[in-house]
Amino acid sequence: MNPTRTNSRSSRTRRTGAPAFGSAAGSPRGSRFGSSSAPTRSGTSRRSGGQGRRPAVVQGEFALPKTITPALPAVEAFADLEMPKTLLAALTAQGVSVPFPIQGATLPNSLAGRDVLGRGRTGSGKTLAFGLALLARTAGQRAEPRSPLALVLVPTRELAQQVTDALTPYARAVKLRLATVVGGMPIGRQANALRGGAEVVVATPGRLKDLIDRGDCRLDQVAITVLDEADQMADMGFMPQVTALLDQVRPEGQRMLFSATLDRNVDLLVRRYLTDPVVHSVDPSQGAVTTMEHHVLHVHGADKQRLTTEIAAREGRVIMFLDTKHAVDRLTEDLLNSGVRAAALHGGKTQPQRTRTLAQFKTGHVTVLVATNVAARGIHVDNLDLVVNVDPPTDHKDYLHRGGRTARAGESGSVVTLVTPQQRRGMNRLMQDAGIVPQTNQVRSGEAELIRITGAQAPSGIPVTITAPVSERPKRSTSSSRGRRGPASAARRAGARRPAFAAAAA
Repeated sequence: MNPTRTNSRSSRTRRTGAPAFGSAAGSPRGSRFGSSSAPTRSGTSRRSGGQGRRPAVVQGEFALPKTITPALPAVEAFADLEMPKTLLAALTAQGVSVPFPIQGATLPNSLAGRDVLGRGRTGSGKTLAFGLALLARTAGQRAEPRSPLALVLVPTRELAQQVTDALTPYARAVKLRLATVVGGMPIGRQANALRGGAEVVVATPGRLKDLIDRGDCRLDQVAITVLDEADQMADMGFMPQVTALLDQVRPEGQRMLFSATLDRNVDLLVRRYLTDPVVHSVDPSQGAVTTMEHHVLHVHGADKQRLTTEIAAREGRVIMFLDTKHAVDRLTEDLLNSGVRAAALHGGKTQPQRTRTLAQFKTGHVTVLVATNVAARGIHVDNLDLVVNVDPPTDHKDYLHRGGRTARAGESGSVVTLVTPQQRRGMNRLMQDAGIVPQTNQVRSGEAELIRITGAQAPSGIPVTITAPVSERPKRSTSSSRGRRGPASAARRAGARRPAFAAAAA
C-alpha cells in the first residue's frame, strides 16, 4: 500500500524567514547553518561551505512551525489506520494493540504522506510512530541493487540496532528487507547487503557516506527519510554529513523528524527539509518523565568509590554513567574484583563487543552496565529501574537522555546522581535547565538512606569473571535484521495495562 501524498510537492522552493522560527539557528559546525535562507530540496542550496570559526551552540527551544494544512485526527487503535492487514496482524502478534499518544497522533498523517515533526520523551513510542508509516508506505515495492527506498538516520550504532530490532518483525510481515549500516563492523558485509537489495536502510551518517563514496549505495530512490534523535546528531557534529545525505534523496520525498528534544540546533533541518509538517509535541524539551524519581546524593570524595560499589552490588540491574573510557574501564575492573557482575560499554569497544555486552546485560548475565554517553540513547532494557550518574553530566540534555534508560513505556524508575562538594553549583544549574526539582540527600556508604534510595548493599568481595553464556545467540550481522523480544519481555507486555511499545520505544 502506498498512499498518495496529501500535500502537493510540485513546487520545491522553501519558505524563507518564517516568523515561527525567529532568527536563524546556531550550529556546532560553522556559519553555513546560520543563514535564514532556505534552499530547495533538489540540492540547489545556498551555502557558504561550512568553514570558519565554530560559533557558540544556541540553547533553548525554537518556536514550532505552524501547520498550514490541517492535520488528520488522532486514532485510538491501530485497527483504525489504513495499513496492510499483515502489518496489523504483526502488531497483534507482538502484543501491541493501543497506540501511544505520539503514534496515534502522527500515524494518520504520516501514512497519508505528510511530513512530520514529532517530539516525545524517551520511551514514548517514537520508533513505531515513524517505523509503521515507513513500512506501510514502502510495502509492495522492491529495491534495485544499491538503491534503498527508505532511510532512517540515527546518531549511534546502538540506536541503529535498537531501531532495526524494533522494526524487524513488522518488516518481515510486509516482506521488506532491512539493512543496518554502522561503523565498527565490516563494511564489505554491509556493502553486500546493499548490493543484494534492501528496501529500508537504518544508518549512522558516517558509515552511510563511506558506502556512498565507494559506490555501494545511492539515495536517489529514497522516497521516505526519517531523522531519529536529530538533536544528538547536531551535538555530535554530524550536521554537515546529515544535510549532504538529505540533499541526495528524492526531492519530492517524505521527511519525518522525531526526537526527544527539539532545540535550536535542529531548526535548520526543520526549515530546510520539512514542508508544511504536522507537528506533534508530547512533552517539552525541558521536563522529566512523571514516573521517574530524581535524586541528587551529596557525597564525600573519599567515600565515593565505596558508595558506588555498594550501589552496584544491589539486587537488580543498574546502568552507571561516567565521563571517560578510562574511568569506565577502571570502575568495571574494581567492581569485578569486588564481586559485582559488571561490564564496560564505550566507544573504544568493537561493535561485536558492544553488542555482546548489551545482550548480556539484557539477559541479566551482567547486572551492572558501566558506560559513557554512548549508552545514553538507543538502549532499551525491560524493567530497568535505576540509572546512576557516577560522574554528573555537564549538559541537561545528556542528563535527560541518560535518565531515559529507565522509566520507559510507562514504567517507573529512579535516576541518582552522585555529587561532590565542588560539583554542587554546576549540578544546581543543570537541574534548572532540565526543569527538574530533585530530592537531595547527604549520604555515606552503608547508611540507611542510601539503602532506601538505591538498594545498596555490601558486595561479596569474591572476584568474578564475565564470560559469554553458553546459551548466547550467534552474533547478529548488521546486513540482516534479526532479533525477537524474549519471553520475559512478552510476559511483561501481556500483563501491562498499556502494552503498546516495548523494545521499540526509543
